[in-house]
Amino acid sequence: MNNPFPYSFNEKRYHTFNYYLKSRYQCKVSKVILDAGFTCPNRDGSKGYGGCIFCSEKGSGDSNVSLSQNLLKQYEDNKAVMDRKWPNGLYIPYFQSFTNTYGPLEKIIEMTKPFSQMDEVAEISISTRCDCLKDETIEYLDSLCEKKPIWLELGLQTSNDNTGKLINRCYDFEDLKDALYRLEKTRIRTCVHIMNGLPFETKEDMLQTVKDISHLPFDGIKIHMLHVIKNTKLGDMYQEKPFELISRDEYIKLVVDQLELLRPQVVIQRLTGDPIKEDLLAPDWLLNKTTILNDIDKLIRKKDTYQGIRYEQ
Repeated sequence: MNNPFPYSFNEKRYHTFNYYLKSRYQCKVSKVILDAGFTCPNRDGSKGYGGCIFCSEKGSGDSNVSLSQNLLKQYEDNKAVMDRKWPNGLYIPYFQSFTNTYGPLEKIIEMTKPFSQMDEVAEISISTRCDCLKDETIEYLDSLCEKKPIWLELGLQTSNDNTGKLINRCYDFEDLKDALYRLEKTRIRTCVHIMNGLPFETKEDMLQTVKDISHLPFDGIKIHMLHVIKNTKLGDMYQEKPFELISRDEYIKLVVDQLELLRPQVVIQRLTGDPIKEDLLAPDWLLNKTTILNDIDKLIRKKDTYQGIRYEQ
């Protein structure tokens, strides 16, 4: 069975982040998770309280790496873990926790400037919200692209604003669209996060999210499965009255359907997550990420399909 998909080194039928990086840098490039000490506008009261219902006090990230206060110390400690696996590689400082453009420009400059000057840093990735991008912040990050490629990772989760209200997202789909069109005028690369399995969403809702974003100007996507974790509002909801979660097989079929709807050029940065076992309430099938990814590959080959086959220009 021939692979018709062009963005692949190893028979993958979707545009992996590994392909994107290796085709540019010809070596292993690893993300180094960092916590710059930001919060979110729907946690501190400027828009709401408590944050998104699936978010713990650590934020929406699923890393259990111990983080110190000093960013450069965090970087060196966490890079050392990568070095043991992949020596002589390059790195992407990844500001993951909470909203890393929700603060004064001076703090954002202080956060990013040291890494923009490091030869070993290939690119910089910043997790944030679409409603926390002031013009001066965008202008600065665009100027930083002269030194390093900059990714902004924007949480959407769903294009359904009713679900957005349920999860306490505190912004609308139109806000995400507005941010992407503003960023399209810059050199900044954008990665949109979507989440399958949100409470009461159907398969059609999850496919509709991909259809709704498919023609928007973004460069990459992360597809997550909902983690129901302890010490969150969602976890409390689930324990009080468990709601139905999609099964492992349903998730695999859904992801393949979503890949078929995306532009072939969109970089797939993630297809599932890495929950911390001790924190996870459900679904437990998420704990074996490797087999999930393998079965996505098996199904897409069995169907003889690939990313973008159903994308309509």
